[in-house]
Amino acid sequence: MFRRRSLHVFFFCFFIFFLASASLHATKKPPLHPINLNTATAAQLQEVPGIGPATADKILKMRKSYGPFKSVDDLRAIKGIGPKRLDKMRKYLTVAKLTVRSDAKGQERGQPAEPKPSP
Repeated sequence: MFRRRSLHVFFFCFFIFFLASASLHATKKPPLHPINLNTATAAQLQEVPGIGPATADKILKMRKSYGPFKSVDDLRAIKGIGPKRLDKMRKYLTVAKLTVRSDAKGQERGQPAEPKPSP
């Protein structure tokens, strides 16, 4: 009798665990627009299916150490991201070049101002 009851409890707990894990997996919705690897925060990266907190942290550390990504394929250098995993994430990621900020006069910082034509 004790075995039978413990077996029922085990299956009940397993069933609840299965439902909970399935619902957690289903709640993660992919981003509407591709996430830029060169500007994304950890929270934005975690919106991408296949990227959790640990992988997001690895991506940010790689970006900080080596500079901006040139391609989504650069993620292959991160341990744990193989070709299959990258293919699942690829459509949610992009690599856009960083834009150069300009000051109030419309001049790019670090660039000399062009001389104005004289009348």
